[in-house]
Amino acid sequence: MSSRRSFIKSGSLLTAGAFIKPPYFDKKTNYIGLQLYTVRDAMQKDPVGTLAKVASIGYNSLEGATYTGTQKFYGMDPAAFLKVLKQHGLIMPSAHYRLGKEKENGQIQKGTMLSEWDRAVDDAAKVGIKYMVCAYLSDAERGGIDHYKVVADALNKAGERCKKSGIQLCYHNHDFEFQAQGSTLPYDVLLKTDKNLVKMEMDLYWVSKAGKDPVELINQHPGRFPLFHVKDMDKTPAKAFTEVGNGSIDFKRIFKQADKAGMKYFFVEQDTTPGNPFDSITKSITYIKKNLV
Repeated sequence: MSSRRSFIKSGSLLTAGAFIKPPYFDKKTNYIGLQLYTVRDAMQKDPVGTLAKVASIGYNSLEGATYTGTQKFYGMDPAAFLKVLKQHGLIMPSAHYRLGKEKENGQIQKGTMLSEWDRAVDDAAKVGIKYMVCAYLSDAERGGIDHYKVVADALNKAGERCKKSGIQLCYHNHDFEFQAQGSTLPYDVLLKTDKNLVKMEMDLYWVSKAGKDPVELINQHPGRFPLFHVKDMDKTPAKAFTEVGNGSIDFKRIFKQADKAGMKYFFVEQDTTPGNPFDSITKSITYIKKNLV
C-alpha cells in the first residue's frame, strides 16, 4: 500500500462508475467506469491524452485522483476539466477524497473532509460529481474502536455538507477495517454512521481478501452500497491484483445482487499491473462486456 498511500497524499481519488443493463441491472444508461489510479502515471504526464485513450478503449465514466493538495483536477480547474470530459464523451460521477487528519510536511492537507471541505464540495458539484468518497485511512488516521467512532462522526458531518449540494458521501474499504478489535470490526462501527448521509463503496477485492463475502454484506445492509470497485484477485498464494475475470472472484454472483445493494456505478481498478496498465484495463473491459453488462 506504500505507493498508493504516497499517491493519495498528493491527490484524492476520483472514481469512474457504471450503471449496468440486464441481466444484472435494470438501468436505462449503461456506464462502464475506470478508477484513474490504475493509469496514474499516464494521467500525471498527459491527462488529456490519457483520457482520450481510456475513452477509446470503451470506458465512459471515471473516478480520478488528484484533487487533495492541489484543489484542482489533474492540474485543471473544474470548468476546464469538465470541458475535457465532455470532449471525450466521459462523465465523472464519483471522486475519492481524504479524511485529512494526517499532516503533510507538517501542514494540514486542504480539500479534505477536515480542511476546506466546503470548497471541495463546491468544486465537485461543478464537475458533476454525485459521490464524494473517503478513499483511505492512513495509519495515523486509524486507531482503536473509540477512534473509529470519532471517524464515523466526522463522516456524518462531511456527509451532511455533501447532502446540501445534492452529493452523497461514501466510504471506500480496504481490508484493515475487517480486522477485529476485541469482538468488534472497525467496519461495523463505520456502518453505524447515518445511512442517509454515509453510504459505502464496496471494494470487492479487499472485502474478499479480508475473508468476507460481498453478497453476505449486501444481504446484511441492503441499499448501502451504491458504488463497487471491481478488481480481481489472482489464484496464487499472494492473492495479488489481476484483471477482471482473470482471478478467483465470482463477479457474476455478486452482480446479481447489485439491485439489492443499491449499486448505481461500478469502477474497474487494478492498483498494480504486470505490464502496461492499458493492456490490463482492456482485458478487464472485454470480460465485463462479455459477462456482466
